[in-house]
Amino acid sequence: MRTVFPAVRDQIRRGAQAALCTIIASSGSTPRGAGARMAVFSDGGFVGTIGGGSVERLAQDVARAVLEEGQPVVRTFQLHPNGTEDIGMICGGTVTVMFQPLGKEALPLMDRICALMVEEQPAWLVTVLSEHGPWAMELWEKDAPWQMELPQEEVRPLMGSQAVLRWGDPALFVEPLAQQGTVYIFGAGHVGRELAWLLDRVGFRLAVFDDRREALDPKQFPEGVRLIQGDFGRISLPLTQADSVVVMTAGHRGDLAILEQVLPEPVAYIGCIGSRKKAAAARKILKEKGFTESDIKRIHSPIGLPIGGETPAEIAVSVAAELIAHRAGKEFRHG
Repeated sequence: MRTVFPAVRDQIRRGAQAALCTIIASSGSTPRGAGARMAVFSDGGFVGTIGGGSVERLAQDVARAVLEEGQPVVRTFQLHPNGTEDIGMICGGTVTVMFQPLGKEALPLMDRICALMVEEQPAWLVTVLSEHGPWAMELWEKDAPWQMELPQEEVRPLMGSQAVLRWGDPALFVEPLAQQGTVYIFGAGHVGRELAWLLDRVGFRLAVFDDRREALDPKQFPEGVRLIQGDFGRISLPLTQADSVVVMTAGHRGDLAILEQVLPEPVAYIGCIGSRKKAAAARKILKEKGFTESDIKRIHSPIGLPIGGETPAEIAVSVAAELIAHRAGKEFRHG
């Protein structure tokens, strides 16, 4: 999503047209789920992916037809190796793809979408798929006037952290646009820097907190990452239930200071770097300070999936993998 919409905007500005291809439903084993997106352009290029292979090639053919005809369509692809409409893939699932032709009339919407993608306010993209009338794409933004003809009460229940399709006439496809929640990395050392680059690449919104000014060199971090210098003993951040915390300061004392402050907060995820021995010592100290077993069990430590990495980059890969799994609702506890 982070690359597709800017590319669509830029192509439209150049006078080209785009066919936006979005997976709106999937079942069984499929390479990508709802919300995966690709755009095919009138100059023959494309950006993004809805899973690769035969399904993507067929989707590109449909997209080119949509560009020629100027009408949106929905198509379902069977990925069963020997089933109906076999397309030669072994995944064994089904994907339903929405194809939308976009021209210069969509430029204001694309501009706003691109702006929202770097802002922190919640926003959802709502697509209305009507069998008997034109389709519509609208934005729902916090504190902004409601622009759609549909009553808000029909759409609000669909506004969550994942893309949702409601079948009907009209059908509604609602997906979160602006990222909700921030990953706060406490510690801008070697692993913290490597982790910031990885998490930025896979779509997390980030903030990096350290008590050392020299460690927060903007050149060492992706553009758009919020860099915060402060005292580990007084972090003073508005943490919410959508946020995640990764603790990897330069020392055991800094880690404990952060954990003591974030454990009472309703954050979605808390992880702390360190060996099993260090993790056990930290749990013992926290228990002595009055934290309950339930509090302490919230901490993922040692942090990261156990892939055997040793270098800062390898450790960052394991931590990024755990955060991706958490975002997808898959938990791996090994601490």
